[in-house]
Amino acid sequence: MKKFDHLTKNAAGRIVPAEINGEKHIPYKGVGKYIPDGRKHAPRIASCTNYPDDGNKIVANLKEALIKAGLKDGMTISTHHHFRNGDVISNQIFDIAYELGVKNLRWFPSASFPCHEPIIKHLKDGTINRIEGSLNGPLGKFCSEGKMQGLGVLRSHGGRYQAVQDGEVQIDIAIIAAPSADPFGNANGVNGPAACGLLGFALADSQYADKVIVVTDNLVPFPCIPWQIHGNYVDHVVQVEKVGIPEKIISGTTQITKSPDRLLIAELTAKFCDAAGIIRDGFSYQAGAGGTSLSIGIYFGDILRERGWKARFIRAGSNKYPVQMLEEGLVDYILDGQTFDLEGVRSMRENPNHINTSPFTSYNYHGKGNFSTMVDVVVLGATEVDINFNANVVTHSDGYLLHGIGGWQNCLFSKCTILPIPLFRDRIPVIKDEVTTICGPGELIDVIVTERGIAINPLRKDLLEKVKNTDLPIKTIEELKDEAEQICGKPAKPDLCDEVVAVIKWVDGTVIDAVWKVKSGQ
Repeated sequence: MKKFDHLTKNAAGRIVPAEINGEKHIPYKGVGKYIPDGRKHAPRIASCTNYPDDGNKIVANLKEALIKAGLKDGMTISTHHHFRNGDVISNQIFDIAYELGVKNLRWFPSASFPCHEPIIKHLKDGTINRIEGSLNGPLGKFCSEGKMQGLGVLRSHGGRYQAVQDGEVQIDIAIIAAPSADPFGNANGVNGPAACGLLGFALADSQYADKVIVVTDNLVPFPCIPWQIHGNYVDHVVQVEKVGIPEKIISGTTQITKSPDRLLIAELTAKFCDAAGIIRDGFSYQAGAGGTSLSIGIYFGDILRERGWKARFIRAGSNKYPVQMLEEGLVDYILDGQTFDLEGVRSMRENPNHINTSPFTSYNYHGKGNFSTMVDVVVLGATEVDINFNANVVTHSDGYLLHGIGGWQNCLFSKCTILPIPLFRDRIPVIKDEVTTICGPGELIDVIVTERGIAINPLRKDLLEKVKNTDLPIKTIEELKDEAEQICGKPAKPDLCDEVVAVIKWVDGTVIDAVWKVKSGQ
């Protein structure tokens, strides 16, 4: 079903399709090698004569809004994921589409979560042709086993914004779940019983989609302040009983790790940053919401506190730990792209120095610069790395596609990119000769920190020089790989078919790798 006549080798040495879902795409050419031309995509021109003078755009329910927006076969439907595993609207959209007999839709979420497992039935019945967005958990497994009709396309958060503004993906109907909104369509995520933080992942959707529907369970009189989504972009407003479950934005680990190995990795990472001169008065950093990354942030805070220093900004998915640093005065600003717990929501609502941002400001590679290059150090995870420092965040050692990219690719452009990872998981080495799927090229990954040593990319001679006389356990990446294999043995390669089920886009819209069907899914 998905054998490809048009396969080509890209600049990363990976075999990828040049045609995806009937459209031609550009293979990866190398970091900074593809320079786009042309102009940004624009949605259809609207006219105020088609909207009520009193600004009241409320319709009775979501079904009526979708009908008024012209829902029909083959459309592209977008949603955002700020509710994470607490999203309740996306599943309803496709239940309605099924009820209306609509087929062959493209779902374009900013991310998916296990709560979206019910959508599998609509992939099976033909309501949805394919998903172009992260494929987490059950949806990733479904795709990996070759069961999705169309080809999956995974993009970073910045890559998603780029695809929309460039017209690579033209959204027909955007549905924006908003914790607070007014009848005109102004909306935010910081107020209301389902407050989830910001709505930045829906910004491109609101600006570029042909039709925009705002769904809320907290309808307030005009104006809804602050307005993170502008009502001037919105066609219809729907009031529902519940727009999302805010407690379930806390998906994944958002607690400090208690694992001795992970704590050692966090300590080594902080010591490396200190020895390399990265931590200083006025520095900036970004760390994820995993237990190891959170622990690294705690170490950073201890160093700042001890020396009387202050970070200028934390580029965040926020949670209670950076919020505590902000409120203690250890950092001037949190530049927040995604809120990971309710303390982050509270802080954004109350503290003017906790700033909501979007993929446009933070990550979009087809812009006039973005925040990611200004960050002094970013701390990221990975499922695999290889001896060339290439890294994988979407597939596991068995080849299954179980994670999205998020902002991971975009963050690689910081001044120093560190991957603090265990040497092995479940007795499977994490460092391999070659990763299953390339999500980030090794030239952008500077340091690998494990519980048994630190490997610095040979390209970063400056970092090697700065730490050469320290007591840090500096090793080559080959030494770390060999050590893992002495403990666990050499890992078997995943058993894959010659059928592509998804592709990975690089930050510039080119295709950096393909995901292949797992044989166990035949």
